[in-house]
This record gives sequence, C-alpha cells and structure tokens, in this order.
Amino acid sequence: MELLLFYSFRNLLTRRLTTFLTASGMALVVFVFTSIVMLAEGLQKTLVDTGLWSNVVVLRRSAGSEMQSGIDREQAAIVETQPEVALGSDGRRLVAKELVVLINLRKRDSGSPSNVIIRGISATSLKLRPQVKLAAGRFPRPGSYEIMAGLSVAKRFDNVGLGKVLSFAMRTWTVVGIFDAGNTGFSSEIWGDVDQCMQAFGRPVYSSVIFRLRNTLEFQKVKERIESDPRLTLEAKREPTYYKDQSKAMAKFLRILGISLTSIFSIGAVIGAMITMYAAVANRIGEIATLRALGFRRATILVAFLLESLFLGFIGGVLGLFFASFLQMFTVSTTNFQTFSELAFGFSLSFEIIYKALTFSLFMGLLGGILPAFRASKLNIVESLRQA
Repeated sequence: MELLLFYSFRNLLTRRLTTFLTASGMALVVFVFTSIVMLAEGLQKTLVDTGLWSNVVVLRRSAGSEMQSGIDREQAAIVETQPEVALGSDGRRLVAKELVVLINLRKRDSGSPSNVIIRGISATSLKLRPQVKLAAGRFPRPGSYEIMAGLSVAKRFDNVGLGKVLSFAMRTWTVVGIFDAGNTGFSSEIWGDVDQCMQAFGRPVYSSVIFRLRNTLEFQKVKERIESDPRLTLEAKREPTYYKDQSKAMAKFLRILGISLTSIFSIGAVIGAMITMYAAVANRIGEIATLRALGFRRATILVAFLLESLFLGFIGGVLGLFFASFLQMFTVSTTNFQTFSELAFGFSLSFEIIYKALTFSLFMGLLGGILPAFRASKLNIVESLRQA
C-alpha cells in the first residue's frame, strides 16, 4: 500500500501543471459549495445564538414570529404569574413584555431602503439578555422617546449614530446608546421603551412575553399549563428553538441553492479530472505494461490510478476550504423571510462543513478517475509494450 501511495503521489508531482489545473477546478467547486453552506450555517448560528436556553418566548398560538403575534395585557399578566418564572436579585419576576414592529431606513452604502426591527423593551429585558453590552452612550430612560441601536444597524444605516435623531411613527426619537449583542440577531435591531412604542405605533397588544425559568427542567410543565389554559390562546417555546425556527426557511433556501450550483459546477470538475486521468493513462501505457509484466495485478493498477484521482480531489478540497475559511472575516446582510427585516450575519465554518466538503471533493475525484482507472487495469500487456 505504501508503494502504491508513493507511486500515485510521484505521478502527480511529475505532471505539475495538469495536476494544478485539475485540482484548481475542483477547488473552485468546493469553494462555492463551502461558502454557501457556511452562509446558511452563519445565518442559523446567528439566530440560534440570539436565544438563551433558560428563557421562554410566549407568542400567540400559530404565530410564525413576533411580528405576527399579539398578546393582550390580561393574557400577559397571567403568563407573568406562572410559578416557574424566576425572580431577580431585587425580588421582581424576570419577565419582559415586548413589542416588535418594522420601520424603513436607508442604507449608508447604497442609499436603498430596508426594513429594520424596532423592539419595545421592558425594564427587565436587559436582564434577560446578558449578551447585550453597551458599546457607547447610555441605555434609554423608561417612558422617554429615547432609543438605542444595535452595532450592525449603526454601521449600516444612515442617521443611526450616537446622538442622531430619527423620525418614525409620528414621533422624534433620539439615539442615546449603541449596544453590542455580539454575533446575534439583536445587533440588527433598535430598542426603545415598550409603552412609548405601543402608543406611537397604535398597538394595544404586546408581540411577545419573555421570561426566565427558575429551573430549566420545568419548561415542559409551564409550556403545558400555558397552552392548555382556556383563558389563553398562546404557545411557549424555548428561546433558541424559537430563533432556530426563524432561520429554517432562509437556511433551507441557501442550502438548496448551494447544492444546485455545485451540482452544475461539479460536472465540469469531474470531466476535467476524467480528461486528466485518461491523458495520464495514454502517456503511461508502456509503464503500465511494465508493471503488469513485473507481476502487478489488474486490481493493483486500478487502485493506483484511483488513488491518484482521489489525491487530486483531496488537494482540490483542501484548497477550496483554505480560501473559503477567509470568508469568516466578512459580514453580509439579507432579509429574514420570517420577519421581512434586514439581518446581518457572518460566514461560519464548522467541522461538519469541513467533513462534507472533503467528502464531496473525494467523491468528485472518484467519479473522475474510476473510468480511466478501469481502462488502465484492462490494458493488454503485449499490445501495450508494442505501443510503448
């Protein structure tokens, strides 16, 4: 086996140019595949990381998102009194009643309009989101027309910097703070006082109620009680589950797009590998005949050429992954299908993606080399020596 590995690797080094060109074609396919899957993974990771396992989101039953949900004050009060709700250090229940609406802002780079989430928050909201840190300025005062913007919004949109003034919902709002929520969806939102937002937007109901569990194992109990209460038309989800559901449609679309594109591109890469390997067989007819005359079996010749093709696939996979890994330095934005708002997120490379990309590249190498390998193993010794 070691001899076969050395033989295959040596032949690739001998044909440096064709090896480089064929591996580059495979690398391009792997790069496209990896980048799109990384995009889907980054989207899902951003939204899932937005939630905490100990937090519960309560929405109107069958509402796909907070945008479509409505919870009146009476129902919110019932949820607030559930015995599974945790208490803060001040003895108050860790419950936040929030409003989620959309406004339209202009992007700084292109000037095109895009939807941005306005989240009306309660005094407890920040306690439920420890990942949110103040980057500049201060937090808005309750009962005021003051807002704070997520770092992604402040970077990408006009007039959302510290001290700037925004006009929406027939009110004038002052940006008094910029917050950093890390790699989460909150960074793409603007936060203000929930009561002022409800008045300004004419909304008599909350969009959601979020609370912290005193014991994470009690989720199923409180979920069943809320969903079976005849006074309520609500459903409860763990926060990560809720945000994961938000990402499913877009992530699925990106993955289908990635599979479709790479399926088309991979045909060219496989054909390129096949041409390379057929050329290798044609150029080494005498060498193959000599190996057969020395006692090497057909199966050994077959394996040797397959290993050579798999080497090409592996090199292409490693190159594609290497260049795709640099995409983690970039941030992109798109419209979330569930909320119709802009969401900023980055590319995310995981071990699963690396495994899939390398498997895919090896599969392309196998497809490109299997027919030439069979041809090499079937060559007649006498006729091959004559041609040599």
